[in-house]
Amino acid sequence: MSSFKKGIDQLSPAQIIVSFYVAAVGFSILLLSLPITAKPGVDLSFLDIMFTAVSAISVTGLTVIQLADSFSTAGILILIFILQIGGIGIMTLGTFLWLVLGKKIGLKERRLIMTDQNQSNLSGLVNLMKQIMYIILLIELVGALILGTYFLKYYPTWQDAYLHGIFASVSATTNGGFDITGQSLIPYADDYFVQIVNIILITLGAIGFPVLIELKDFLLHNNQRGRFHFSLYSKLTSVTFFGLLLAGTLLILVIEFNRFFDGMSWHKSFFYAFFQSTTTRSGGLATMDVSQFSEPALIIICMLMFIGASPSSVGGGIRTTTFAINVLFLINFARGRSTIKVFRRELDNSDVIKSLAVTLLASFMCAGSVIFLSITESFSMIEILFEVCSAFGTVGLSMGITPDLSVYGKIIIMALMFIGRIGLLTTLVILGIKQKETLYNYPKERVIIG
Repeated sequence: MSSFKKGIDQLSPAQIIVSFYVAAVGFSILLLSLPITAKPGVDLSFLDIMFTAVSAISVTGLTVIQLADSFSTAGILILIFILQIGGIGIMTLGTFLWLVLGKKIGLKERRLIMTDQNQSNLSGLVNLMKQIMYIILLIELVGALILGTYFLKYYPTWQDAYLHGIFASVSATTNGGFDITGQSLIPYADDYFVQIVNIILITLGAIGFPVLIELKDFLLHNNQRGRFHFSLYSKLTSVTFFGLLLAGTLLILVIEFNRFFDGMSWHKSFFYAFFQSTTTRSGGLATMDVSQFSEPALIIICMLMFIGASPSSVGGGIRTTTFAINVLFLINFARGRSTIKVFRRELDNSDVIKSLAVTLLASFMCAGSVIFLSITESFSMIEILFEVCSAFGTVGLSMGITPDLSVYGKIIIMALMFIGRIGLLTTLVILGIKQKETLYNYPKERVIIG
């Protein structure tokens, strides 16, 4: 036992976080393997159960089985529980349990929280975890009550209506992307109320917990001595998040105007485009078969999924702030500026370097995955690219190829979903090899670039 504790102590916070998520996947596999999980006569293979567990913990939504046909009511409730673990986060749940048990949150635990939530300092982390827990559960509860009550018009019994309402609320808020209708949200393609509620839930889950906390503080702010100041993170995240949402909607509308949307009413076309743009943030739910879009629109969706959600949220991808910093870096570099100034603040150079490193690693990883899958799978390049971006962004949209992937293909997609959930910075830290800092420097020499 002491040797085990000693081994744990030697691990870095990033390695411990990854170990926790691996353990969570293992625990989820055990839960999904219980006899009560599957419907009578349904026999799920270990690989299918593992794929579902990884997809649920990473709150992606890609699946190789039909949940409605495979899982019993008990199985669906278990899946909701697993989605909560993945969406709320290992360290958030762990912190909540430590507080419930009356245990002290020490320096080591705070370092783990800081790593899990991509925070830069140790102050206020415990309060952050408590607020994340309360906010996400409140959002899910309100969403479940609204959708469950509204679904009474769709389902014969109140039990079915509220079960679908609870699952839909949890799936949308955690950006899990799972569904128990067998058709995602396609049955509600003409129901704009259901779509708007899901859009709001997806946005609240993907925009980032710190933004929600600051928004709550702003709404409850009673200090008359001065104005409330939002952080640079909240400003940059919000502008980028909604900018991408608007850009995605407009691009899809323009590209598909004379194609998929030809002959449709303006409001139906708008909601199709608006919902698909929203769900690319990491939602994974769909109101239509995305494979009906043309390739230009699918490439736009791939780019949006690659960017993903905001940091410290339920989503994956390179994250919205990373994309924003990359764009700002290019603009300022083209103007001959050595620093990046935005919202009357100056970005730290280390954050710029991190954003470029994350983008490079993500690009190499996704490109490598596309090349590998193009060798092992018999699908078109756009189908493979779409699947890879969806898995890495923990989105869950698919052109229908997920169940037909080979064993090697499923393993690659599982790895992408897992990495997308734990984050690229954590992955970079794990891949990095610690070396002692040298006490000398070599002569500098310039090289030709560009």
